[in-house]
Amino acid sequence: MIVVVCIDDKNGMTFNHRRQSRDRLLIEDLLRFTGEKIIYTNTYSSSLFAEYPERYTEDKDYLDKAEENDICFVETDDLKDYAEKINGIILYRWNRHYPSTTKLMLNLSEYHLQERTEFAGSSHEKITREVYSK
Repeated sequence: MIVVVCIDDKNGMTFNHRRQSRDRLLIEDLLRFTGEKIIYTNTYSSSLFAEYPERYTEDKDYLDKAEENDICFVETDDLKDYAEKINGIILYRWNRHYPSTTKLMLNLSEYHLQERTEFAGSSHEKITREVYSK
């Protein structure tokens, strides 16, 4: 599976089990970048894709059900138990430090950086998208 994760400068994903930030332009970038692929996510994150109902599927067991090239948007789930299943990462960096309660616990050195792109978001002056493969 390919996971999509938004993190701060210290790999934080959530604060008090809530998303650190929400950015409309980040979601639009992700949908453009992934083409026609369906985004799999949990109930919590599905609200980010509400304007694009044809582009996402919500399932509480989405990480367990995901197959090799499925794209999973992850905000609240711990990925360490899925590390062997992950063959790619689309990482969005907020380029800020927020307090965090959930952190990305994947070892990025096990992946190869394929691409890095910066763009202005709706809530952040600079967002960095990094694409990794195994």
